[in-house]
Amino acid sequence: MAHTYTSILVHAVFSTSGRLPLLNEAIRPEMHAYLGGILRRLEAVPIVIGGTTDHVHLLARLPAHLAVADCLRVVKANSSRWAKERWPERRKFAWQGGYGAFSVSESKRGTVIRYIQDQQQHHRRISFQEEFLKLLAHHGVEFDERYIWQ
Repeated sequence: MAHTYTSILVHAVFSTSGRLPLLNEAIRPEMHAYLGGILRRLEAVPIVIGGTTDHVHLLARLPAHLAVADCLRVVKANSSRWAKERWPERRKFAWQGGYGAFSVSESKRGTVIRYIQDQQQHHRRISFQEEFLKLLAHHGVEFDERYIWQ
């Protein structure tokens, strides 16, 4: 086959360092837009970006040449640096060291979009930690709870 054809949808989740509530309503839309811009520069397609004061969810279509780890390393590093420059009062802004990344089938795309768009309402009932553990379980990801929140 002469060409490469892929459909790589990834739902990524990562929090602020220490899950500090640094993404207030004034900052969040600008941060989400910036994250989308980084994804586009990486030739990924941001589909939806959402979250709350302490974490971000994004759904993106990745190109065949972009590994998930490379994508999220660039997204997190560049957006963290930008946040410190954009809001000097948040000079200690940082993302957590790790992330969750989950493959999404095209048939579940709409469900994941709605899930990400409903984050504000969703987190009136459940904490980020509870949500993240549920995502890991739902996707069959093994983990050791002793180390997950470091």
